[in-house]
Amino acid sequence: MVTVSADLINAHLNEPKLEQMFRLLETDLEVQNTLRMSNVMAVERLRYNDHGPVHAKIVAGSALEIFSLLLEEVTPTTLQNRVCSLEDAKIVVLCGSYLHDLGNSIHRIDHNLHSVIIANPIVDRLLKKVYPDDHALAVRLKSEILHTIFAHEEDVNCLSVEAGAAKIADGTDMAKGRTRIPYRTGKVDIHSLSALSITKVEIEKGQHKPVQILVSMNNPAGVFQIEEVMERKVETSGIADLVDVIALEKGVQIRRKINR
Repeated sequence: MVTVSADLINAHLNEPKLEQMFRLLETDLEVQNTLRMSNVMAVERLRYNDHGPVHAKIVAGSALEIFSLLLEEVTPTTLQNRVCSLEDAKIVVLCGSYLHDLGNSIHRIDHNLHSVIIANPIVDRLLKKVYPDDHALAVRLKSEILHTIFAHEEDVNCLSVEAGAAKIADGTDMAKGRTRIPYRTGKVDIHSLSALSITKVEIEKGQHKPVQILVSMNNPAGVFQIEEVMERKVETSGIADLVDVIALEKGVQIRRKINR
């Protein structure tokens, strides 16, 4: 069992290309400043929760954790379709999850489409550094990464396991730390109160499904966050039958989402 946090990503940087890409993302001026502007738009102007660099890092770690658990029972879509190797598939998960919210730097409306537009040249540039001698592979990976970014929105169906892992991971960043900024600036509604009630989110191998997500809360208001954020993403992830979501209030199970 692991706790969803900004440190989780470090447990998955055990392959050379994956670590190289993560370091590139973390130090790239365009990526980091676009994520910063995503928070200017989302948090400071719209008073939404965090959509910036910390969120990107949290989601990337969560996505790779979910993907690693899925590997025990399913073959990644990119491997099924002979697009790339397993390490390359992890690059897709990493980049798609890290860059999914760049479009918030323009506007919340259609932000998944804007994210694809902004990420397109960035992904080109970074893939050339990681795959300098295989342009054809880089082109294929870019398609998969951009699909992962586009499909993270709730009403878009994921067409790959990789995209599904990233999409569900986006929903796992729901603990109270993510909403403290808008709450402090005066935004008090069911969304902020629900998020503030969630104390931690954990990911583990389930008894019945390869992935089990435990959402701990100190009052049942947190169930709203699960229903409105997590479950909507799970339903269009393409891997809903492989994931269980369980709500816990002070350690006692109060709700379980059963996907068939």
